[in-house]
Amino acid sequence: MTIPIRRLPNWMKTPLPSGNEYITLKNLAAKQQLNTICVSGNCPNKAECWGSSTASFMIMGEKCTRNCRFCDVKNMIPDPVDMDEPFRLAETIKALKIRHCVITSVTRDDLPDGGADFWALTIKTIKALNPGITMETLIPDFYANSELINKIIVAKPEVISHNMETVRRLTPKVRDIARYDRSLKVLEIVAASGIVPKSGLMVGLGETEGEVCETMDDLLLAGCRVLTIGQYLQPSSHHLQMVEFIKPEIFIKYREAALKKGFRMVESSPLVRSSYHAEKHIYA
Repeated sequence: MTIPIRRLPNWMKTPLPSGNEYITLKNLAAKQQLNTICVSGNCPNKAECWGSSTASFMIMGEKCTRNCRFCDVKNMIPDPVDMDEPFRLAETIKALKIRHCVITSVTRDDLPDGGADFWALTIKTIKALNPGITMETLIPDFYANSELINKIIVAKPEVISHNMETVRRLTPKVRDIARYDRSLKVLEIVAASGIVPKSGLMVGLGETEGEVCETMDDLLLAGCRVLTIGQYLQPSSHHLQMVEFIKPEIFIKYREAALKKGFRMVESSPLVRSSYHAEKHIYA
């Protein structure tokens, strides 16, 4: 079946990445053999973020053991972890004079600890080489294993994020292996530690406004304090089909509802992705 091509509405159009800062970051990441979720996840905000020397780095390779139908990251057998990567990443962050960094990773179900020790090493190395830096870590679910998640907590990033991605009803269709209640448990573990817990949702997948609000309630009960909501964009014809473009006024409505319910910070607009304006979220 041929999927009809949807024209982007005006509110979804962004400028192409350009400028000295963009070129510097792109070249340095390539030289140091580092991955960014900005590229692997085909983020629409590359122009804004890279133009201001801000990026979200992705550790442990660019091959994921899960095959979520919304995600543009490759689903392949991963390569062995590169034990020199934390140092190269820390050096790159220092060279770019980044004051707040976002680190995410592919899911590594092939590793006995899911990569938790590598995560902890990366956080500690970045902080050791970059005194005063603040950090957000966007982590996989680690099957909600508190022992593994605590390894990241002990490394003391300022924010630990784990995305719900979608509402309960659509989770089996959208995410591979992940479970709605398991993700809530991850956020509960983070919240109990005192570190800022954060999560993100995509809309335009066929969810109802009521389901989005129910997910907000579930996140608040889990202790989540920061929420991002953005438009899902289908990466290719092989990915989950987008149902609709959500109008900007609905994103405003979601933001107002989330703040009224009790979230401390909310980013909600069509082009928002989970790391958008992340530097503000350490204060939640």
